[in-house]
Amino acid sequence: MAITRIGNPAIADQRGVNFRNIIINGDMSIAQRGTSATALGNGDNGYHTCDRWRFFESGAPTAEFTMSQSTDVPSGQGFATSLKLDCTTAQTSLASSDVIRIEQRIEGQNLQYLKKGTANAESVTCSFWVKSSKTGTFIVELNDSDNLRQISKSYTINSANTWEKKTITYDGDTTGTLDNDSNNSIRFEMFLLAGTDFTSGTLATTWQANDDADRAVGQVNLADSTSNEWYITGVQLEAGSVASDFEFLPHDVNLQRCFRYYEGGDGNDNAVNIYGITLRLCETIADFTGRMKIFGAQYFAIKRATPTLTLYGDSGFTTANRINVYNDATDTETVTSISGTNANTMGQYIGLSGTANSGKTYKFYYEADAEL
Repeated sequence: MAITRIGNPAIADQRGVNFRNIIINGDMSIAQRGTSATALGNGDNGYHTCDRWRFFESGAPTAEFTMSQSTDVPSGQGFATSLKLDCTTAQTSLASSDVIRIEQRIEGQNLQYLKKGTANAESVTCSFWVKSSKTGTFIVELNDSDNLRQISKSYTINSANTWEKKTITYDGDTTGTLDNDSNNSIRFEMFLLAGTDFTSGTLATTWQANDDADRAVGQVNLADSTSNEWYITGVQLEAGSVASDFEFLPHDVNLQRCFRYYEGGDGNDNAVNIYGITLRLCETIADFTGRMKIFGAQYFAIKRATPTLTLYGDSGFTTANRINVYNDATDTETVTSISGTNANTMGQYIGLSGTANSGKTYKFYYEADAEL
């Protein structure tokens, strides 16, 4: 009897392994928070555009970048979007402690099959498409947050303004097992600039104890001209020493994976961008003065951990923790507390500074953030 395979073969590799890519949203197709964020530099650590991709800086760099979801992609490879960093304020001279990079932080429980810290530790291979007006050497690091260990490899942009595919393999690490939990265990880090605190040693091309001087040796300065741009897409990190084709996931699957860390929408499972913030609609009914009961408000996906929950009314969507009566944007209340919030539901009660009269229906949008 013939066996019929159920599922989409486009999301399984030649070994029949689904979800081989450790990186989430490697094709940059999900951008719940918005498609562009400007003037990112000193003090702007965090998530701004494409989901799961974190802008990181330390020191006090004066350089600034616009981070955006772009439609500039390598031709004929199946990608529709990329992540773009555009230098808008140049910094030709870096202080020793200056560093800017983008990174993805990965839960330890998603990495146990790599067998890190054992004699059978797996090699891992990353592959990606990159394009930049700035040629030269760039650094990609794996950093073990559980055991304070690091390994860095370089890649070279050979031709300006040309999409190039890069592949880097890292040896397995027989030292330091990873915690089996939902916290950050490995950071996948792509450097954009680095001062001498990070470049004065010898590049750590094998696993070693953390030493800042060995992290980004040879890294070019992407901020030395406002003409500089850098694009990335098709980022894949997988077990083994060979890069396989990029694992394209269905849009709904990719979105659901991103919801584990952050979500927003309009109550009809539709993402909406309102004044640069992606939020979701929910309704509540006040049960007595000063408190409002939430009826069955569940997230679209169970969160990695109890999220930071921020509410917004519909009068401008710019003031956090002010909500308003349904169909009356002028009748607003300030949120003073939210009780009973967990990784699955928004909670049981919202405390208000004013009077939430029984029978009034209040409306709010929310964003729930459980990022690493």
